[in-house]
Amino acid sequence: MKTKMIRIHSILFFCVIIYCFLGCKQNNSHQNITIENGKIELSFDKNTGAFRAFKNLENSFDFLDSNSLSNSLWEIDLLESSGIETIDMTDASGFHFSKRDPYSLVFIWDDFKEIENKGFKVTAIIALKKDKPLSSWKISVEGIKGQEISKVVFPKINDIKDMGDENLAAPYWMGVKMKNPRNYLSKIEGKEKKYNWEYPGRMSLQCIALYNDSKKFGLYTSCNDSLAYRKDFSYTLDSLNNLTYKMINYPSIDSGSNNYSPSYEAVIGTFKGDWINAAEQYREWGSKQKWAIDSRFKKGLTPKSLDETALWEWNRGKSSNVLVPAKDLEKKLKLPVNVFWHWWHGCSYDDGFPEYFPPREGKNSFIKAMKSAQEEDLKAIVYMNQMQWGTNTKSWENENAISYAVKDINGNLNTHTYNIFTNKSLTTMCMGTKFWKDKYSSLCDSAVNTYQTNGVYMDQACFSFLCYDKAHGHPIGGGNYWLKNFGELTKQIRSKFTDIKDVFLAGEGVNEAWLPYLDAFLTLQVSMERYAGDSGWEPIPFFQSVYHQYAITYGNYSSLIVPPYDELWPEEFAPKNPLALLDESYNKQFLMEQARSFVWGLQPTIANYQSFLSSERKEEIDYLLNLARVRNNGLKYLLRGEFLRSPEMDIPEEKLEMSRLSIYAGKTGNTVSSFQKNCPLIYSGTWKSDDNQIGIAFASISDDPYHVIININSDDYGLPPSGRINSINAEGNIFMTTYTNSKINIDFMLEPKQICIIEIETNK
Repeated sequence: MKTKMIRIHSILFFCVIIYCFLGCKQNNSHQNITIENGKIELSFDKNTGAFRAFKNLENSFDFLDSNSLSNSLWEIDLLESSGIETIDMTDASGFHFSKRDPYSLVFIWDDFKEIENKGFKVTAIIALKKDKPLSSWKISVEGIKGQEISKVVFPKINDIKDMGDENLAAPYWMGVKMKNPRNYLSKIEGKEKKYNWEYPGRMSLQCIALYNDSKKFGLYTSCNDSLAYRKDFSYTLDSLNNLTYKMINYPSIDSGSNNYSPSYEAVIGTFKGDWINAAEQYREWGSKQKWAIDSRFKKGLTPKSLDETALWEWNRGKSSNVLVPAKDLEKKLKLPVNVFWHWWHGCSYDDGFPEYFPPREGKNSFIKAMKSAQEEDLKAIVYMNQMQWGTNTKSWENENAISYAVKDINGNLNTHTYNIFTNKSLTTMCMGTKFWKDKYSSLCDSAVNTYQTNGVYMDQACFSFLCYDKAHGHPIGGGNYWLKNFGELTKQIRSKFTDIKDVFLAGEGVNEAWLPYLDAFLTLQVSMERYAGDSGWEPIPFFQSVYHQYAITYGNYSSLIVPPYDELWPEEFAPKNPLALLDESYNKQFLMEQARSFVWGLQPTIANYQSFLSSERKEEIDYLLNLARVRNNGLKYLLRGEFLRSPEMDIPEEKLEMSRLSIYAGKTGNTVSSFQKNCPLIYSGTWKSDDNQIGIAFASISDDPYHVIININSDDYGLPPSGRINSINAEGNIFMTTYTNSKINIDFMLEPKQICIIEIETNK
């Protein structure tokens, strides 16, 4: 009897526990307000607006940790006399919401006790796209008259849980990808473990993808700002191994304004697949924006000689070390070579800017060398940093440059010491000043019209800065004045060029917002290991996958000799054996860098070329020349094509020796550090031409043949059910076979270190 009673009590106790649990779950659900569109579901706390759940309805995955705290969706930095005061939604005594329709919510926070203006309130509108797994997030701050706001963080999404087999892809310049980002974030020293990207700037487009690489789904975070206002994007790791995503907006500081409401919205959603799918999703929006429509390349405004460039030579120093080797390269290649020319100027590199003239070899010698090069159809652009001024130069004092330099919120200069040999600093000039635009455009005028160059490489072009100098005449702090003024600068520069002159402007990095202003973009991630070592990031053609047909990209640190040393730097640090060959163990690294640039659609580049390399590193130079010739026969794909996903293949890998070295010679004389890395031996990239043909570029760096077997359906690439398959090599186009019934079967042997483009040609 006693045992029976114990069992009854146990059952009753268990029922109570279940009832309480269900009751709590029910009560919690009653505390939330939810919107969903059949693809994603967003839930928020009715009492505070805290983000409670973000579900992918297709796989029932909630991106947020169910144990998350009531974190604020936003933060605002207020400028007070005592410093910066940060407020968030927990500082509001009042909270109100309304559900305008099944797909959108309006949140209002007001009654802030610590703010004198009683009309101060924050409004957020969160709306789902009806037919896509996306949501838009818009914020406005009212009642701010008399109050200065330096920063608005929105959205701020805390407690993003690990979705497993994670990859993080970001458009840092050309693009990078990291496997297990939380692991790498956890190793960052310091209190804040964060990755941060500035836009417009090193972040070349407004989209980041965090995804499960095996299950092929992920978190899509983006922005639909078509006017390129200054903002940052970041991911931060907390102590519970959860991530926080932030979009940081920078308003123009104006105490007379009563409202801040960005013209754009954050976009938060999910996607199927990997970073390529995320890029395609962004491309659907980005390709419709004004920067794509007004792209100089797309509008046919880039010079023909730039479009037809088969190879770039990136050398440094006097014309004998730059133009003479380039002529040798062009003679061997028998195709157009362009020169990317550093250290031509009379000042020491990275400290004497902008005192570029006269050239270090003298005016007459330089002009004579340039004219000689152009007679042989060799084009050269010269380096001139478009925003730096050396603080130790005479012109810094004589021209009162400090008045026109960028000032931070505390009135300080943005000064940095790049030169490790002279320890002299450079300071960033403000693009929003007429003084600097006049100064730099006059330098470009001299470079092209007096010294007969074919244009200017504008170093650090795709950057933007916040400037707080009220005397400059631009909005203070945030805004999009930097980009607008850069556009004015390039217009001013080009006004000095004659229509018949073959001149172009290139810039460092790449960015969607600069597409209407620059002719070519230097993208160096193909050589990421050479300058960054084994950082955990892998280069990917993120930018090319969105904007390849709108921009000419080029560049490579790929070199076969040790980096040079500026003759104007201190002699005690100069290498004893300049232009020494790198060890042969790094030769495959050179091939890998060239293979990447080929299949990813860049104009190929070699750094520090010397004529003796044709014999001392014959295999590598022959590989480069062959690559340039094949590419030249496939420009409809590799110059003008649209990026597509390549067919899946089982690619062999090999552990390669990698050199990490500065672009300059090191102080100690030991310029090279090395490490090993597993790398693919076969590289491929797939491109769609304007006339709806498909080109699959292949570049082998393997010592062994590789059997290529690809079976795809023509529908997957939007092709008709029948057509031809050709092979494009250095000699031209060779017929391979035909395909019918929508079944495309590609079967051939890729020989060791072979380079080709397999063309799928539709029947005319």
